[in-house]
Parts: sequence; C-alpha cells; structure tokens
Amino acid sequence: MTSNAKPVLGIIGGSGVYDIPGLTNTQWQTVESSFGAPSDQLLFGTLGDQQLVFLPRHGRGHPIPPSELNFRANIDALKRAGVTEILSVSAVGSLKEELPPGTFVVVDQFIDRTFARTKSFFETGMVAHVSMAHPVCGRMGDLIVEASQECGIPVVRGGTYLVMEGPQFSTKAESELYRQWGCDVIGMTNMPEAKLAREAEMCYATIAMVTDYDCWHPDHDAVTVDQVIKVLVGNADRAKTLVKAIAPKISSRTTVCSKGCHTALDAALITHGDKRDPKVVAKLDAVCGRVLKK
Repeated sequence: MTSNAKPVLGIIGGSGVYDIPGLTNTQWQTVESSFGAPSDQLLFGTLGDQQLVFLPRHGRGHPIPPSELNFRANIDALKRAGVTEILSVSAVGSLKEELPPGTFVVVDQFIDRTFARTKSFFETGMVAHVSMAHPVCGRMGDLIVEASQECGIPVVRGGTYLVMEGPQFSTKAESELYRQWGCDVIGMTNMPEAKLAREAEMCYATIAMVTDYDCWHPDHDAVTVDQVIKVLVGNADRAKTLVKAIAPKISSRTTVCSKGCHTALDAALITHGDKRDPKVVAKLDAVCGRVLKK
C-alpha cells in the first residue's frame, strides 16, 4: 500500500447487493489465491469513477455454509484484485428490543465465538500479531453514516456483533447469555473475516442488517429461514442504495487510511528474517508484501 494507491472498494455479501443501477463494465473473473479457492469468482465493475469488486460470501446460490467458508482465500483474492477497503453487508439477528428487524447497524466491536475456522494468514515459519482493539475502520464507519443520512436510510452507529459458529441458530440460553454480555447483534460470518482483513492491511466495515430478534424474544422463539429471507429481500434495495452512496466517498481518500488500517503490519511481524520459512513467506506475497519488501 502506497500513499497514492487508488481506492478500490470490495463488497462482501449476498447476491442482492450486486445489482446496483449505474454499475458498468461488469465482468466476473477468477482470482486465484495462495490459500485455496475463494467462495466464487469476483465481479469487477465501475460505479461512476469508483472501481468496485464484489464477492458472494457464500457463493452464488448460497452453497457454502459459514463454517466451510475459505475466509483466507476470500480476503487474499480481494487483496490480489487491488481492493483497499472492504464493506461487509451481513444478515444478523437482534439481541435488543430497540433493534427490530429491518434495522441497519454499523457495528464497531466483535466477540468471536467461532471455533472451527482458521483465523490467521500467519503460521509456523512466519508469525505476526496485529492489534484488534478497534476491529473495524472508524473512517469507513463515518462515511457509511454520512451516506445513510444523504439517502435517507437510518442506521444505528455502534454496537457489538457476537459471531457464533453455526450453522444452527442459538439456543435460548445462549441468546440470553449474549444479551447479558451486552451484545447487540448476532451472526455467523464476520469472524475471522475482520481479523484477516486487518492482517491484509485493508480497511473493513460492516453494515449488519437485522433480519430477526433471535430466539430470546417471546415473539421470535423459533427463527426460520423463510422469516430471514423475507426481511433480507426487503432490505436489499436499501442496501444497494447505501452502497451506491458510499462508493464515491471512498474515492475521496488520497493517502493511506488515517486510522492505520493500511499500515497494520508495521509493528506486527515478529519472526526474525533468518527464521522465516520461505514457503510460508511466498504465500503471503499479497497479504504482507509491503512489509516483506522492506
């Protein structure tokens, strides 16, 4: 990442987010990754002067469950495609009465309760520790709120997203526990996605779209797929409008992210040069090539 790198906005989400009016020069392309196959091809396109790259998180048609997503390949492929900022559009359940279905939440914190996923690009032979104190890009969060106000789509700024393993929904006891922890929404996809985006020195922000109240609510004690899909369809048009409003704001960045996202690895690599495994380092050419070349 250089100070004059042109911003490229990556969108990770469902297929309903990609059909944006005004998106031109669209082309599906296969992008290979050192970490295996990503969920699908990437859709490249242009919206005004802004280049966008879309990734169907679960693949087109939703064939891949949360625990089997190759998160490393997804983020690595986006990095190789030139993406500098990632906007995650994700369906979630609400853990608070004041966040009813249909609400959009710009989350700022995560609690990672997943346990069956590879969570880092780094491994034996090349160790690194990045900070996750502030796991999303505050600058992008500001832009999302600004865009939402301009297009009349209300969003709630701030909240904690509990990431569960899935694919089953919560038990009522689990749902009540997470409410006691002060969590706001619950979903299955944003971890380790956000951690990997930080390791890859990419800005990351989430628009969490509430589809249900999870099972804690007396009127929602049995969350169903039909229920979730019905709200998702209703949210799709607003999500597309919001993405369209955010895109030109991403174009305004002329230097590296002021929040440090693009330089997250400056003090993270810990393995001495003579102890680095060349095979592991080779896989990291896109993720941390900037610092490895120093």
